[in-house]
Amino acid sequence: MPLDTHGAAPGLAAPTLRRQALAILCVNDAGEKAAATRRMRQAADAMAAQAIGIGIEESLHAGLPLPGRPLLPELVPPQRVERRRSIHTPAGRCALIHALAHIEFNAINLALDAIWRFAGMPVAFYLDWLRVADEEALHFTLLAQHLATLGARYGDFPAHNSLWEMADKTAGDVLARMALVPRTLEARGLDASPPVRAKLAAAGDHEAAAIIDVILRDEVGHVAIGNHWYRWLCAARGLDPVATYAELAERYQAPRLRPPFNLAARRAAGFAEDELAWLDAQAGQ
Repeated sequence: MPLDTHGAAPGLAAPTLRRQALAILCVNDAGEKAAATRRMRQAADAMAAQAIGIGIEESLHAGLPLPGRPLLPELVPPQRVERRRSIHTPAGRCALIHALAHIEFNAINLALDAIWRFAGMPVAFYLDWLRVADEEALHFTLLAQHLATLGARYGDFPAHNSLWEMADKTAGDVLARMALVPRTLEARGLDASPPVRAKLAAAGDHEAAAIIDVILRDEVGHVAIGNHWYRWLCAARGLDPVATYAELAERYQAPRLRPPFNLAARRAAGFAEDELAWLDAQAGQ
């Protein structure tokens, strides 16, 4: 019987948090996925943490291709994504807001995937990624609503799939996932957000600039969660975090990060000084 993302399947006990996350990950409609994710967090918050049925040791298997996504936007290789137009034009501003919305839609999927895919982690791991999923759903909703005020909607522009492609690569190892999604790809947002915000404000789109403020504030916390669980896993496996990150980045062909880096935000998100020094050294090569 299919799971009801509003609650329990008819006649059955409430599905575990991990089962709910998998069910929502399979939802195709972007708006419904965001809304269902927010309902899941609200339901969890209404209960004491110990009362939440997480299903930590459950063996789960996806019965559908992941992630669920709408027919549009068309997914194309990154080099085929149209070059950004001037954001001082309505079309250029729509294209930028759409690109940001696509990132946040993928971020919902990534957080949901972390919840359902990786069994055997501490309870706090699942609650942390539930918080991330909820906040990414809020970000997507804010951007999609703002895009509508500009006369466009999510799906109107082509987009690329690089974020989910890294999720696929790291599906077999939670350590690699923590290293290369929140600490690498999502951390790039810490660097990119201030200049994007400045451009939007300069173009007179103060509503979009305010949304970027919300996103940057929350993304510091999301990257901090990735840092925490990456270090927790390194400690559990007896691994050096800096050397292990370098090895994982090479093995999984993670994109090389380019300056300028938002060092204040990265420090706030928990990057250690030796990690920032390694990042700076790699950027200089």
